[in-house]
Amino acid sequence: MSGLFALRRLLLCSGLGLVLPSLVLGAVLISPEEAADTQFANGAPRSLQKRSTVNNMVEVYSVTVDCTVTLRFAHTVITSKTLNKANSSQEIFFEVELPKTAFITNFTMEIEGRLYVGVVKEKEKAKKQYETAVKAGQTAALVKASGRKMEKFAVSVNIAALSNITFTLTHEELLQRKLGQYEILTRIKPKQRIQEFKIITNIYEPHGISYVDVHSTFLSNELLPLVEKTVTDKKAHISFSPTLEQQRSCPDCEGSVIDGDFIVKYDVKREKGLGGLQVINGYFVHYFAPHNLCPVPMNVVFVIDESGSMSGTKIQQTREAMLAIIQDLREEDHFGIVLFDDQLRFWKSSLQQATKQTVKDAMEFTKTFRSRGGTDINAGVLKAVDMLRTARRGVILPPSADMIILLTDGMPNSGVSDTVQIQKNVHEAIGGNMSLNCLGFGRDVEYPFLDVMSQQNKGLARRIFEDSDAALQLQGFYREVSSPLLLDVDLKYPSNTVDSLTTNHFNQLFNGSEIIVAGRLMDNDIDNFLVEVSGKGCEDYQVKEQPSASDWSAMYPDEEYIFGDFTERLWAYLTIQQLLDKSKVGSPQEKDNITAKALAMSLRYNFVTPLTSMVVTKPDTDDTPQVADKLTEEQRQIAERMGSTSARNYFYQAPSRPTYLVDGDPHFLIELPNREDALCFNINDKPGTIFTLVKDQDSGVLVNGQIIGDKAVPPNGQIHTYFGRFGIVHQTLGVNLDVSTQDISVLQDGNWVKLMWSGTASLKGPNMDLLLTKDHSLTVTLKDSVKFVILLHKVWKKHPYHRDYLGFYTLDSHLLSPNVHGLLGQFYHSIEFEVSNLRPGQSPEKLDATMFVKGHELNVTRGRQRDFRRDIKKGESIPCWFIHNNATGLIDGEASDYVVSGLFSTL
Repeated sequence: MSGLFALRRLLLCSGLGLVLPSLVLGAVLISPEEAADTQFANGAPRSLQKRSTVNNMVEVYSVTVDCTVTLRFAHTVITSKTLNKANSSQEIFFEVELPKTAFITNFTMEIEGRLYVGVVKEKEKAKKQYETAVKAGQTAALVKASGRKMEKFAVSVNIAALSNITFTLTHEELLQRKLGQYEILTRIKPKQRIQEFKIITNIYEPHGISYVDVHSTFLSNELLPLVEKTVTDKKAHISFSPTLEQQRSCPDCEGSVIDGDFIVKYDVKREKGLGGLQVINGYFVHYFAPHNLCPVPMNVVFVIDESGSMSGTKIQQTREAMLAIIQDLREEDHFGIVLFDDQLRFWKSSLQQATKQTVKDAMEFTKTFRSRGGTDINAGVLKAVDMLRTARRGVILPPSADMIILLTDGMPNSGVSDTVQIQKNVHEAIGGNMSLNCLGFGRDVEYPFLDVMSQQNKGLARRIFEDSDAALQLQGFYREVSSPLLLDVDLKYPSNTVDSLTTNHFNQLFNGSEIIVAGRLMDNDIDNFLVEVSGKGCEDYQVKEQPSASDWSAMYPDEEYIFGDFTERLWAYLTIQQLLDKSKVGSPQEKDNITAKALAMSLRYNFVTPLTSMVVTKPDTDDTPQVADKLTEEQRQIAERMGSTSARNYFYQAPSRPTYLVDGDPHFLIELPNREDALCFNINDKPGTIFTLVKDQDSGVLVNGQIIGDKAVPPNGQIHTYFGRFGIVHQTLGVNLDVSTQDISVLQDGNWVKLMWSGTASLKGPNMDLLLTKDHSLTVTLKDSVKFVILLHKVWKKHPYHRDYLGFYTLDSHLLSPNVHGLLGQFYHSIEFEVSNLRPGQSPEKLDATMFVKGHELNVTRGRQRDFRRDIKKGESIPCWFIHNNATGLIDGEASDYVVSGLFSTL
């Protein structure tokens, strides 16, 4: 088993797949190939015996992705229409990908003229409905993380025979300018041809469009003319609408040639002075990105984690990225390199100018990066602060931007390890005099800690995903921040005419980016609306002017409102995003006040944010609604650690041949390989206690296990217990086994045979086969029935406390009857559970969650247990959900209910 688990995607019907990452617009995925595999019935997956009959009777006949971008604010509507041509009801599945920075604003299902509309509610109120649904066995979460930048919205609904359904999802987002352009990317994977298929993008930029570029990964020479692109000074229209015949992958093929990315990139013309300002319906938006400014020299210290967890690919990719980054330094820049594990080492003790020789020397030093030791983030960052301070005190630097770039992949575990104390130390040391950018490498990094620390110190935080392009991710981030044009940028507006202003002070303006400020006007009169912009750069920048707002109706006479009150919604979107960022820092009372304001605005403007949820009630399921959430970056990271794409909800049904074992202290492990997940629990009792592990009255199989303890009480006072003896009975076959850590006694055909662990043996009989491997394992195969493996764990004879013990593994458990029971046996044929509300546990490296199982709501912890079948000494570490308190709530009854009086006794 691979360790981390991932939910199998369950697709339910015929149709189309659009995957739309980055503005990234959105995606519709209704896949015919995968639809046949599984289907939801009351939240539980079930297998389909046939596929073609159902799929041919469900037709997705229309899909439209319509994106309107106005003043960088993107409003996307995705519509899918499906017909059930069958004479019976069918389950229809709708799946959409949208950028993680977008807010869902509307979702509707129209079925035979009746409209079902999603309702945005406060998350805590929606949570009650969510928990009602999961307790009823429903898979209630609609949104899951999908890759680095996307979220996946998925819903299924049962529609009647010969009925139509129209799904409509709307989301909104303010596009961010990166490296001099905006991007709208549509990923399209229909897997079938669609009668009416359209991608439409309209761009309205009143300050002028400088260029529009359209390309695709799947457009052939034959398809390229089908892309219509019309660009005027202030408007662009792009559409792609191939006919059913034009979608064919080849003349005689039924498949679709459309499979890949459809990308629109554009930028706008830049005005000198103040930049561009627009006033519509009582709200203004101001865009500031001056051109032809020289970059401010940079003083940068790279603080690189080279602890043991960075070994292998991570440290190699870091070396590769640093070699490229160092070469990109400008000669007027100064830089330093600090490496940390549980100790510090650095290239030079002070900053060095980026001359050809120093760049060459630094590149040679980069090749010495190696991984070892612990993680002392506190010492590494404070050393960088000291280097920048020293350089300033020595007046060896010209006016410039002071910056620290921290790269780490884990939790601090050396030196100062308390993350709150590290944040305090760093914030006090920096004192607002430099910026700290934090890069979190991989899924195990404590990203919220880095995110807060960067926000406290004028910086940015970014996750670096553990993948083959990690070096390019690092270089890409550096390109974004390596050319500051202005520092301490202030945008000031008349206080007597402006209300509810978004953030108007910015620590840096980087080349290729853009500053956006929005606000509400007390009236629409801007005749005396003076705006002042100032900042520090190669030369001080200061402009004070009265802006001229364009006449919107004159520019776009045919587009009266574009999409309603978009300037107000742009202002609301930007305000909420900034409030969510601010809510991460400050005092508890400040956080509460900011959060309350963000929640109120989210509800007012119908945005699904981290504080709200959209409740979707499907036809005939009023009591079990589904819930769409906005995932935080922490939730996305938790999902990655779990190896799944969902950060809130998991649903499982045990596969037909999982592995069940009890081994160790003593721990029980129920592996579900087809789900790549596991359950685990401990049973604690006094030495000598005998438990029934497996009892199948129908087949006559019984397995009991007796607990043994340590030889003596260890210094810490904690006595470990193990299984030291097993009794195995097959009453129908007349088989008895008594297995201890010393020997194995076998009764078959009325004869007793004793085997010693010190030898290797093979016994074959009419009803049972035994294979004994010296000092290692005993494999028991019962005729036409189950197979058991017992492992012997040998401990040094002179160990003062520990002793030899046994592990018990069940194979082919599906051969036992449905009535099998016992501490292990009750899980042999089915275990259904759902996990939600993932959250940090008491230990920083472990997660807690809420599990719904057998009608109980349990607090569980993500932990690890060991499967020793492949490696008797070290074992394989298996991630699992650990159930506390002797598995109360998971097992039927209490652990004491399984206690028997003898090794071959029954309950």
